[in-house]
Amino acid sequence: MNERLENEKISSLLLSLALPSILAQLATLIYNMVDRIYIGRLPDGGLSIAGVGLCAAIMTIIAAFSNLFGRGGAPLASIRLGEKKTKEAEKILGNCFMSLIITSIIIMVILLLKGDSILILFGASEKTLPYALSYLRIYSLGTIFIQLVVGLNYFINTQGYAKFGMLTLLIGGVLNIILDPIFIFTLDMGVAGAALATIISQFVSCIWVLSFLFGKKTLIKIKKENMKLDINIMKRVLGLGLSPFFMSSTEGILQVAFNRQLLFFGGDMAVSAMTILSSLAQVLSLPMEGIAQGAQPIISYNYGAKKIKRVRDTVFMAMKAAMVYSAIGVVSMEMFPRLFVSLFVNDAQLIELSQQLLRIYVFGFILMGANSTFQQTYTALGFGNRSFFFAFYRKILLLIPFIYILPVLLPNLGVYAVILAEPISDLATTLTNAVFFRKFMKKEIPEEMIA
Repeated sequence: MNERLENEKISSLLLSLALPSILAQLATLIYNMVDRIYIGRLPDGGLSIAGVGLCAAIMTIIAAFSNLFGRGGAPLASIRLGEKKTKEAEKILGNCFMSLIITSIIIMVILLLKGDSILILFGASEKTLPYALSYLRIYSLGTIFIQLVVGLNYFINTQGYAKFGMLTLLIGGVLNIILDPIFIFTLDMGVAGAALATIISQFVSCIWVLSFLFGKKTLIKIKKENMKLDINIMKRVLGLGLSPFFMSSTEGILQVAFNRQLLFFGGDMAVSAMTILSSLAQVLSLPMEGIAQGAQPIISYNYGAKKIKRVRDTVFMAMKAAMVYSAIGVVSMEMFPRLFVSLFVNDAQLIELSQQLLRIYVFGFILMGANSTFQQTYTALGFGNRSFFFAFYRKILLLIPFIYILPVLLPNLGVYAVILAEPISDLATTLTNAVFFRKFMKKEIPEEMIA
């Protein structure tokens, strides 16, 4: 695989690595959507889907810890592999593995003890709390499986084994799709059945991941002697992982801000609509993430190997692919919003509100393919502080304030003013980041360095 990363034609290599990553992200997308599609068909589907949407904010924050150690450690391990320092790469893997286990246990205990209080803080009403709590109590029991699958899969992909990484998510996705209707409808478990289907699926995926990283095919293995936490290694991992952690955790905080404002201006129906919007936003964002993940091992490895031309070519090729996808996706949703929204619910009033909000919500995604590549490139090259800044800029300086300010400035728009915060922040961030990224490329990987 190292030979491929170093010498294979960029276009074919990127395709071979990005396609499995995209398919893996689509698998994740499908089983996330299938949960909500089935739940939306329950007799109390509107309230049920709102309850699961409230849990989604917590699930996003949980995923942030997977990103902290997975996306913080994997690029460092890949760079060490490019430098032919396999033992150091394995130490990074071992430290991240133990960190994922420790944080999973802590999170599970907190959710089991304080889940109801957290959900109320996150915007649950008297009507939606029972549904949200029913889902969360079961989901929390599978925290360790979910953390290990997501966090360790980055270490599989960063070695160039994108197909195996894809199968990790496909196995869980397909199993979840099969189990969902059985637990939700056949066994009449409702939203609790959806949570149970998820953690069983993630358990199977977890066994799959661990069998690889303890096995013979992997370039770097999980070894007992590398599980003792090394403060110097963890400083580097946390330094690089802070940006993706922040991006993911603040996504959860954003969902809380949206849910609370929408509950105030539009009630439980507006919160249900937000669950649908966030699901459709994943249709746009996850494949872009797959393209970026496919490019990451090529960028990191060749940066470590001092092959600057391959780094630059990969960055620009990934950017073009992500921008084409984001543009096509946004145009499709702008033209056929009802078609997309109707996948989730059959309530006419909820469909009408959701399709109107969707057209506003996704507009800024039309340029986000470029921003996704900028962020991943910073991280892949070890400049996590750059990625962190723009994540902070978009969410903390722009989006969260706009969620609260715009309804005050535009009082007659209500929920529409809340949703308008998203495209304004997305467009402003991408355009600003583009200016800085151009300067970054000229400084850190200039054409003059090409041999």
